[in-house]
Amino acid sequence: MNTQFDVKENVKQYYGEELQNTQDLKTSACCTVESLPQYVKEILPLIHDEIQSKYYGCGTTFPADLDGLKILDIGCGTGRDSYIMSKLAGNNGFVYGIDMTEGQINVANEYVEYQAKKLGYEKPNTNFIHDDMENIDKHFEIESLDLVTSNCVINLAENKAKIIQKIYDLLKFGGVFYFSDIYADRRLPENVRQNHILYGECLGGALYQKDFIRIARKSGFADPRIVSHREIEITEPEIKELVGNAKFYSTTYRLWKIDGIEDACEDYGHSATYLGGHPENESRLQLDSEHLFEKNRPKRICGNTALMLSKTRLLKYFQLSGNFNEHFGLFEDCGTAVFRNSSNPISSTDCGC
Repeated sequence: MNTQFDVKENVKQYYGEELQNTQDLKTSACCTVESLPQYVKEILPLIHDEIQSKYYGCGTTFPADLDGLKILDIGCGTGRDSYIMSKLAGNNGFVYGIDMTEGQINVANEYVEYQAKKLGYEKPNTNFIHDDMENIDKHFEIESLDLVTSNCVINLAENKAKIIQKIYDLLKFGGVFYFSDIYADRRLPENVRQNHILYGECLGGALYQKDFIRIARKSGFADPRIVSHREIEITEPEIKELVGNAKFYSTTYRLWKIDGIEDACEDYGHSATYLGGHPENESRLQLDSEHLFEKNRPKRICGNTALMLSKTRLLKYFQLSGNFNEHFGLFEDCGTAVFRNSSNPISSTDCGC
């Protein structure tokens, strides 16, 4: 990247000086438009208005059943998502937030005691750290986190591969990186990547989707799963002209850290039955965009999905059958495309398991 364009300084200036609240955004890239789960909607009124007014996320990064988990929210900003997760994590859980923008982290810290009381805790179960996301390994030990989240932040990092590798290293086995970010349908030219506004609005730093898949797999997340996906509509004429024919997407991923995960969906004859009992998902459970489990209905699954259900906190909700003794080939309908089309997302391996 051109030395004249300093990524960190650009981000600090944009989020620390130019943006005062969400009304100052020039595009819809850093705006969450998808519907929030009901269990999150019930918590939102408990979050202070100042925290919410300076929220710049692009997705919904709240997996259910966070009780007792140790969680890190990367690029936490003023702490909206962190505080929501602190309510979901309960008395035995704890949420850490880290952000490089002093003005943002100061707001998060200002309301620690206030939010603890509003959320029903005698003492806070949150801690906010003012530091660059590149330094997360200085604050946490290897294999010490159950869940890492981020909301439209990884695209702002200069060395994304380094960040994702550190996240993998910090997660416990069975842990998950559950996050939303902006991606492009092609590698972006330098004039887009180094544009002050486009980078601050989460477009200039967007990875080509297939490059992200490559980085994730190299880091150890062998089978990235898409949870939700939407195309970002760019209506501002000036910005539309700058980005040209490139299309951008807000995508939420679930990346598991599990031994034995393969880079394709292989068939070993497994099946799984959802037993119910998962918080807020009694009748059915959505693992990702391709895997919806109805209660008491057996479903054939690939080996990777079997590991995601049996080697994580989801095990208590499922009855699984099968083993890895015999391989039956590639799981049916597997492929390598990232999207079927802009409105119909699929997982990174196009696995219909």
